[in-house]
Amino acid sequence: MEITGQDVLLVVDVQNDFCPGGALAVTDGDAVIPVIQRLAVQFDHVVLTQDWHPPGHCSFRSGGGVWPDHCVQGTRGADFHAALELTRAELILRKGFRKNLDSYSAFFENDHTTPTGLASYCRERGFRRIFLAGLAYDFCVGFSAVDARRAGFNAIVVHDACRAIDVNGSVREMEAEFARHGVMLMESGAA
Repeated sequence: MEITGQDVLLVVDVQNDFCPGGALAVTDGDAVIPVIQRLAVQFDHVVLTQDWHPPGHCSFRSGGGVWPDHCVQGTRGADFHAALELTRAELILRKGFRKNLDSYSAFFENDHTTPTGLASYCRERGFRRIFLAGLAYDFCVGFSAVDARRAGFNAIVVHDACRAIDVNGSVREMEAEFARHGVMLMESGAA
């Protein structure tokens, strides 16, 4: 698949808390980093997302939610993994910063109506295809891919550049959503 100037690589939440040893570690989460590094050099445009929660966020068990406290603003857990060297990224989009509203998708908060501004940014820049990589495949990457399609972009998830949580069949459910919305899957060697 030929990468053009109308393509963007969206690297989702490769943060310490989602990597081994983190508060909400995805199994082998740091294994995506070398794949993303090799992939990123093929793109003229790279965007990063960063989970950025205030203390007591609604998604936290401590705030009445289901997840352990993670990616708290200004903490080491919220930092990008040190091995993720994407210094030429054009935008870092922080999500989940509203205390009473979570955000899995890079495009919309979990109310599915409050935009993050990423779709407008991508339209302004003339991007047509969004390639997604990062953590976690069945949550933030997946919801971002589906919402990219809803926003009118072609969405391609780079499967080997992602890792999943896979809780209660979440991978199977997300892949059904991909099929329903026309999200494509590929391996990094095909880019």
